[in-house]
Amino acid sequence: MRKSNEKLRILLKRSLVIFSANIFLFFVLVGRLYYLQIYQKEKYAILADSNRFSTRLLVPPRGSINDRNGVELATNIQNFQALLIAEQVRGDIDKLLDEIAPILSLTSENIAQIKKDITRHRRFVPIKIKDNLNWEEVSTLMLNNHKWPGLIIDQGLIRYYPFKHYTAHPIGYVGSVSERDLQQSDAPLLQVPGFKIGKSGFEKTYDESLRGIEGSLKYEVNAYGRIMREIEKIDGKKGNDLDLTIDIRLQKAAYDAFGEEAGAAVVLDVHTGEILASVSTPSFDANLFVDGISQKNWNNLLYDEKTPLTNKAISGQYSPGSTFKVVVALAALEAGIIDSKTDYFCSGRMKLGNHLFHCWKHYGHGHQTLVNALKNSCDIYFYETALELGIEKIASMSHRLGLGETYDLGLENEKKGVIPNKKWKREKLKSSWQRGETVIAGIGQGYVLVTPMQLATMLARVVNGGYEITPTFIKQQKAEKPKALNLNPEHIKLVEEGMYEVVNGIGGTATRAKLTINGIKMGGKTGTTQVRRISLKERAEGIKKDEDLPWKYRNHAWFMAYAPHDNPKYAVAVIVEHGRSGAGVAAPIASKILEEAIKLDIR
Repeated sequence: MRKSNEKLRILLKRSLVIFSANIFLFFVLVGRLYYLQIYQKEKYAILADSNRFSTRLLVPPRGSINDRNGVELATNIQNFQALLIAEQVRGDIDKLLDEIAPILSLTSENIAQIKKDITRHRRFVPIKIKDNLNWEEVSTLMLNNHKWPGLIIDQGLIRYYPFKHYTAHPIGYVGSVSERDLQQSDAPLLQVPGFKIGKSGFEKTYDESLRGIEGSLKYEVNAYGRIMREIEKIDGKKGNDLDLTIDIRLQKAAYDAFGEEAGAAVVLDVHTGEILASVSTPSFDANLFVDGISQKNWNNLLYDEKTPLTNKAISGQYSPGSTFKVVVALAALEAGIIDSKTDYFCSGRMKLGNHLFHCWKHYGHGHQTLVNALKNSCDIYFYETALELGIEKIASMSHRLGLGETYDLGLENEKKGVIPNKKWKREKLKSSWQRGETVIAGIGQGYVLVTPMQLATMLARVVNGGYEITPTFIKQQKAEKPKALNLNPEHIKLVEEGMYEVVNGIGGTATRAKLTINGIKMGGKTGTTQVRRISLKERAEGIKKDEDLPWKYRNHAWFMAYAPHDNPKYAVAVIVEHGRSGAGVAAPIASKILEEAIKLDIR
């Protein structure tokens, strides 16, 4: 009996402990539920809504890039995509892909990538089959839509460059967002699959302004993430348009004037600095880059010896040759070294120390004044002038006229060129300046390097009466009056007279380039710069002329010109890479460009 009571007490104690533990756990559970449902109500309501609702960004239309007359140089066109929703496909996906492959020209690599994308995403997520479908592809798919459930056509916008190679260098192109782009920016739009951003040219420089402000679409989803219904749609804001100074009519004419030649041309309004045309040849079709350029097309561009990917107008650095004589002439006139009557005798050579410097005309030009020296491009006259003037004054006038400078054009890879002086040589080459280097600089050779943009700017600053215009691609509503360079008008007139004679005078170096429109005259200056001298061995082998050399070793050809002569409005600089002769090749191109500008009478 006693043992039974003892067991009963133990059992009651254990029951009480268990009961107490259960009561404790019950209150803990009630407390936790109270905490979650009352104190954490807002938090979990938000989490619940986030599971129930999903939001995606809507890409706004990209702003257009226009020429000075409102013609679109970069625009958006309707784009059709073929998409596949795997869960809606009836039967074998492989069979469906095999059936549509001939219609969409899908390669085996394309099909392999599509299958890979299907395995990486949920089966209700649309997978892109092909982008930028043509109308024949769209109509064929839609006509047979009943045969391929799960295959849908989606419509959107894609960037398009209607003038292709004519505008590729200044306009640039858009491309897919890279990992590096994501590291450099946290903009929400960059996270949108398939979003394109500017990769070069003005597309890149003004990308944020052009891309606009994103919209959003809020929709309800089920537990599996499948869209059930649309809740709210907020439209985005179209990107800002960009208006340029380029006239596409002149741009096309300038490019076409080169034919098969490689080079660059820049046309400026001499009073405002507006860039009316800027071409670099050969070029490329910017549309190739929008959806990712093929390896074959990329290699064709990359390994072309005429470097179509380089914007030679602002990145090409060349010896200016005899076009630089205009700078030396103005510097000498302003310094009082020469005047209109200063006469040097050209025998075809000049001796300095133990070295002979030759004129391009081996038997010489005889007595030369400044106007005749410019007309005939006499080297001896400018050798003598440069020696008396000195490299420092030559460099000073060069910078004054815009050489050796960059202009903040809004484009990448704009080069500064080289305007050498004593300090430059000490810092760069660790040696002192020699008088013979001044002689060579006097005719735009040696260390002197300029870009076509700089040369056009230099000429514009001379013929506009000596005003410091700055070249610009961006159209201004109200431009400020440029600062005066305080050049003597009589000195400018004298240099212009020399450039007039180059084209219109008897025996001028560019008489074949005369304008033939309404009696309008132009002035200009030729330049031919040596790329590589013909060696004695090559001469012995019969290579005696520049045209006998391989293309890449031939001389560069320059011509800069302005028109009309009596009231200058347009200035053009033309470089033809390995064109051999400024007078024979570059001058006719510049003449065609100026003639087109006058016909258009651009305002």
